[in-house]
Formats: sequence, C-alpha cells, structure tokens
Amino acid sequence: MARVLVACEISGVVRDAFRKRGHEATSCDLLPSDHPWHIQGDVRDMLYGSDGVYDLMIAHPPCTHLAVSGARWFKDKRVEQAEALDFVRELLSAPIPCIALENPVSVISTKIRKPDQYIQPWQFGHGETKKTGLWLKGLNRLEPTDVVEGREPRIHNLSPSPDRGRLRSVTYTGIASAMAKQWGDYVNRRIRERDKERGYLRGINIYTR
Repeated sequence: MARVLVACEISGVVRDAFRKRGHEATSCDLLPSDHPWHIQGDVRDMLYGSDGVYDLMIAHPPCTHLAVSGARWFKDKRVEQAEALDFVRELLSAPIPCIALENPVSVISTKIRKPDQYIQPWQFGHGETKKTGLWLKGLNRLEPTDVVEGREPRIHNLSPSPDRGRLRSVTYTGIASAMAKQWGDYVNRRIRERDKERGYLRGINIYTR
C-alpha cells in the first residue's frame, strides 16, 4: 500500500481517509494533534531526503496570506506572502512522485501557476460551496463522486471566533474519501507496476487486497 504524507493537517481527516483504505498515512503540522499518526514539526524537515520515502503527498499550505478573499490586505503583508509562496514552491518541488496541493482561490494561480482543477464540496456529497484549487503532480484530476443540491456557503458564513480559521481549513470528508479512493488506487497501481519492473514479485502476486 502507498506511503502517504499529509502536510499541514491537524484534523486528521485526509490522513484517516487514507488509513481506512489500508495506506500508511502520516500527517505533519507545526501544531499538535490529539490524533495518532501525527508528527508535530516543520514538514519541510520531512521533505529533504524524502526521495523514495513517500509515494504520495497531500498538502494543505496555510492560505492566510494567499487567498484572494484577503486581497485588500496584500499590500501590508508582502513579506509574509512571499514566504508563503516560497513554501508552496518547496511543497510542489518535493522529491515525491505524486503530489496534490490544495488551496482556495489564491495568488498561487498568478504567482506560480494555475491549478489543474477547481472542486466544490457539493460534487462530493456536501450541500455546500467552497471553491478549492488543486495543483497536481503525477496525478489525474479528482472525479466528482456525489453531486448534490442545496449549495450553501456555510464555511464563508461562519461567525468570527478563535476557531474560525481552523474550521474553515478542515477538508470535507467526502473530498478526503474521494482522494483516498481515486488517488490511493492510482498510486497502488504505480507501485505494482514499479515492483514488477524491478522483479520484486518474481511471478507471485503479493498485492491481493
């Protein structure tokens, strides 16, 4: 099964979706988490020398200084935005064969490159709107799994609170499940093909799950 790194996640939603499907998934963030399989620290320390360590990375870099919803403050935080963009570049250039980086509509599109696709929660079983970009490396676009009605901007309408930023950043479970199923299966196929090429299987199918 795939070895998956989930960068900048404390909720464990994406990590646990992959673990439920049998993958070896670990999350990493500067903040601690009450969930197991979480490493507290700078994910960049895990990227150096990661060639061959991970098969897939799902990255959720903080959008505080990137999202266009905060454009009116951009002129006052040029340094912070430049640092945030450098972090995105590091994530996208990590020596991991398959990478998905998610962010809301942001300056990543103009400062680095446009996303490979935009997705909405209502495409994955949640009757809500939250336009999110996906920047992909070595992965196919995520396919909708359950298109529903009742498209409410609940996240956008959250009342101000100390937890608002954290709540807004949590990945919808339907999207996490789609990532684990579609991308997890795809990466598993890549692993099987790689191992066959290297002669690891020697005619025996060890991938029976």
